[in-house]
Amino acid sequence: MRLTFLGGTGTVTGSKYLLEHLGGRLLLDCGLFQGLKQLRLRNWDAFPVPPGSVDAVVLTHAHLDHSGYLPRLVQGGFGGRVHCTAPSHDLCRLLLPDSGRLLEEEADHANRQGWSRHAPALPLYTEADAELALKRFRHQAFDQAFEPIPGVHVTLRRAGHLLGAATARIAWDGGSILFSGDLGRDHDLLMPPPAPPEAADTVVVESTYGDRVHEAIDPFTVVAEIVNRTAARGGVVVVPAFAVGRAQALLHVLHVLQQANRIPNLPVFLNSPMAAGATRIYDEHRAEHRLTAEECRALNGFARVVTTVEESKRLNDLRMPAVIISASGMASGGRVLHHIAAFAPDRRNTLMFAGYQAAGTRGAAIVGGAPQVKIHGQYVPIRAEVASLGALSAHADRNELLAWIGALPAAPQRVFVTHGEPVAADSLRQAIEERHRWPCSVPEYRDTVELQAPS
Repeated sequence: MRLTFLGGTGTVTGSKYLLEHLGGRLLLDCGLFQGLKQLRLRNWDAFPVPPGSVDAVVLTHAHLDHSGYLPRLVQGGFGGRVHCTAPSHDLCRLLLPDSGRLLEEEADHANRQGWSRHAPALPLYTEADAELALKRFRHQAFDQAFEPIPGVHVTLRRAGHLLGAATARIAWDGGSILFSGDLGRDHDLLMPPPAPPEAADTVVVESTYGDRVHEAIDPFTVVAEIVNRTAARGGVVVVPAFAVGRAQALLHVLHVLQQANRIPNLPVFLNSPMAAGATRIYDEHRAEHRLTAEECRALNGFARVVTTVEESKRLNDLRMPAVIISASGMASGGRVLHHIAAFAPDRRNTLMFAGYQAAGTRGAAIVGGAPQVKIHGQYVPIRAEVASLGALSAHADRNELLAWIGALPAAPQRVFVTHGEPVAADSLRQAIEERHRWPCSVPEYRDTVELQAPS
């Protein structure tokens, strides 16, 4: 078995792992690169192998840094099946067409406003491309092995992190490799903890928070403090939130706080039709998360869902305390950019980030204290309060990652640390080596290794 690292190396985005066995090709995850320009440009490069030569794709979960390149792969000639859990498929039905739509809108906006260097600016892929990709999907159940290509068997187990998220154990001819995907937290607001890992010869583990431990703080208290002090200033809280996962967690927190009279009864706007759709999907898959039927119903009716562009624009004229939740979570695109441009220059307002901010994104710049950011060709001053809620992260922290890998029933032959910024990945590598004395390394982009079955 040959493994090639085609993404998630030196970055938390673009996750792709190519496995080649007996002439067959299996791609584990098919994510978009995001953040730094040199990473985003990889999305436009020719795929390292002809897309038509890939026989199947297995997705660990639906977030775009793991699934968002699929329409481009299909556009390039991929005609195989995409295997994932049923909740991941349902979420991809929302995420992928929305991604294509946003890419088209951004290209159209660039052409109308003239802020792109390309003439004309083109989308990476379209909504129609995404719809074609969705025709390739097939559901797979948790904990039941399937054979996406001859001689290779895959078992998906619950990873926490997101509805439908999975780890993937891949076995062949006596050999095996375990991919962590993105691991959730032991005490996440929405998701149960990851299932214990199965034994494998090789382990590939994520390291998003490989060098950090989440603060032991109550997210309800922190959100209440932020909303209350912003409301006291007469300001608006703008929340760039991932439409799937963090948006639902934030809605749950805000609803609980309002019901307990811990924050004012101010309007909460969900300016993401996709997030509203994702909330309904959580209701349809209640066995896969912590929320009760009553809590799911509350989420679906709590916020005012903004559906049209005209309604979205009117939010920028708000002059009363309110909360606006809008995608994207790293302020890399979408409607939230218009809200940041409108509210960031005013000190009364707050920009509240509730997830990991990849290097090179506007979110990372704002959280890092940038005095201004560029949006649609114009520099926007950041005078609003900036808050970052690590307590609402959906990623396992350093201690939780080490606990998961430490629960392996047997020592692996080798460990690869991926899906992290360089410092985070190397910090986790060092910790694994010191704690377990297992061979452990951080691969580079397009590194290839031969995986041998134990003799």
